[in-house]
Amino acid sequence: MTLAGLSGMVLARRGFPPPGRALLAIFCILAAAGGSSAVNAVLDEEMDGKMPRLSRRVAALRAFGRGKVLATALLAVAVSLALAGLFLNVTTCLLLAAAAGGYAVLYTLLWKRRSPYGTIPGAVPGALPVLIGYASVRPDLGVDGLILFLFLLLWQPPHFWALALRHREEYRAAGVPVLPVAYGEPYTKILIFLYAAALPPLSLSLWALGYLSSSYAWVALALGAGFLTVFYRDTVATRRYGRAFAASIVYLVLLMLSLLLDLLLR
Repeated sequence: MTLAGLSGMVLARRGFPPPGRALLAIFCILAAAGGSSAVNAVLDEEMDGKMPRLSRRVAALRAFGRGKVLATALLAVAVSLALAGLFLNVTTCLLLAAAAGGYAVLYTLLWKRRSPYGTIPGAVPGALPVLIGYASVRPDLGVDGLILFLFLLLWQPPHFWALALRHREEYRAAGVPVLPVAYGEPYTKILIFLYAAALPPLSLSLWALGYLSSSYAWVALALGAGFLTVFYRDTVATRRYGRAFAASIVYLVLLMLSLLLDLLLR
C-alpha cells in the first residue's frame, strides 16, 4: 500500500514530491491501513479461528487483548486522519477515511459475509492508496491517477481468488461465501483470467495517453505477458494457486517500480 501511495505521489508530481510531505503521506497510509486491518482482525476473530492459516493472527490478537487492539487500531486511524487534515489536505483526509471505513466496516461486516462477489467492491479500499498519495500532492485528481487506481482495483480480485482457491475448504468451514465456495472452481478460474487479461492493456494506457515513456511501455508489455502466462499456467491449466498468488504480487511490485523509475529518471 505504501508503494501504491508513493506511485500516486510521483505520478501526480511527475517526479519525487517534497520529502516531508511524502513521509507524512506514507505514515498516514500506514497508520490507516494498519488500524483498519487490526479492526478487521477483531471483528473476524471467530471466523479466523476456524481457518488454520490464520491461527497466528488469532493467537496474536488474544495475546494482546481484543480491547487493547481495538483501541490502538482506532487511535491509529484517528491520528492518520488528523494529520492528513491538518498538514495535507481535505481530499487526502476523506480518501483515507473512505479506505479505512470501507475495509474495516463495509468489507468486513457486509460484503465479505454476504456475497461471493464481495471481493469486487472490497477492492476499492485496497486501491485507494494510489489516490491518497496522488491527492497529497495534487488534490485535483487527474486521469493518470484514476487509471492507476483502476489498475489496482482490477488487480485485487484475481489476486484474492487465487488465494481463495488454494484455501477454499478453510473458507467453507468458516462460513465465508467466497467465489470458489459459492460457484465452484471452473467459474472462478474464468473470472480470474478475464480480470487478469484486462491488466496489461490498462497498464499500457498510461503510455498510450502520454503519461509515461516508451521505455515503460516495453517493460509493462513484457511484465504483462509474463504475468498472463504464469497466471494461465498456475490457475487455469493447473492448480498451483500459491504460485499464482505470489506471481500477482511480483507483477504489481515490478510494474509500480517501472513506473517510478520512468518518472524519476527522466
